[in-house]
Amino acid sequence: MSTITDVAREAGVSVATVSRALRGLDRVSPETREKVIQVAEELNYMASPTATSLASGRTEVVGVVAPFLTRWFFASLVSAIEKSLRARGHHVLLFDLEDESYDSRLHLSQNLLWRRVDGVITLNLPMTDEELALLDRLALPAVAIGTPMPGHPCVRIDDADAMRQATEHLISQGHRRIAYIGAVPGNVAHVLTPQGRRRAFEETLAAHGIPLREEWVLNCDWTADAAAEHTSALLTCFSAAERPTAIVAASDEMAFGAMAAAHRLGLHVPDDLSVVGIDDHTLSNVLGLTTVRQDVEAQGQVAANLLLGALLDDQPLDPSVMTYVPTELVVRDSVAPPR
Repeated sequence: MSTITDVAREAGVSVATVSRALRGLDRVSPETREKVIQVAEELNYMASPTATSLASGRTEVVGVVAPFLTRWFFASLVSAIEKSLRARGHHVLLFDLEDESYDSRLHLSQNLLWRRVDGVITLNLPMTDEELALLDRLALPAVAIGTPMPGHPCVRIDDADAMRQATEHLISQGHRRIAYIGAVPGNVAHVLTPQGRRRAFEETLAAHGIPLREEWVLNCDWTADAAAEHTSALLTCFSAAERPTAIVAASDEMAFGAMAAAHRLGLHVPDDLSVVGIDDHTLSNVLGLTTVRQDVEAQGQVAANLLLGALLDDQPLDPSVMTYVPTELVVRDSVAPPR
């Protein structure tokens, strides 16, 4: 394998000039940079990441921390972040904190982060005081997506407004018997979005004078399978005249489960049961789901660019910045007036 010395000798420049040229630093003319890059490609030269890190003090790696990686939302965020980082010569190191149970998670430690990443992006994850102190101690810039992180900027949607849009769309179609799926036990403190969306659902009903039926608020793991199981149990507990005419699902994946359960019971969506979700999952259009769209890709891009600004452009992160990415109601075929 060719070395940096081989590239310098062939290009007729110093080793330091080769290093600056290949890292995109200043003090190298465009002509020299082009020549160095051409020679490096001809010689199949590849810089050692370890050596580059030792020389610059930078790893060019960003830690992305998530409570789950198997869900569509988190996978989509990681993809958007990785593309934005890659465009500026950085890469992702994933930290999946999912534990064996839904009401617990793993924790970040110094061994995970130290000398491995230049910065951190958290995905809808409330950080503990110990984890926040660790970031400060390691002087790692950080940006949050979804759940705010004290002392650091955050990119998110307005969850309460998204839920209001979904619920008010059903109300505008004449629904008054509305169930909710996606509540979680209060001890699931590491995921705040479910609690915020449930609270907004209840507030929206109250604002329209619609009583809340506690037995129609379903605690559910945020998966299609779990939602199908809980929806089926709900719909079979009541006669056609007494069961809910509509369901608000706190995510599209749960909405898919609710639609599947209705279908298995011989009910037609939306004639017998209207369903609305939040997300605009990649399958929502195919399945005709009315939903409140959040731009997941934009959230990942904004967060990545904020962090890159701090790492590459000397733009200090403003801890008071809260960037809201707008949402919008997308009307499809899963909602109709009640019979």
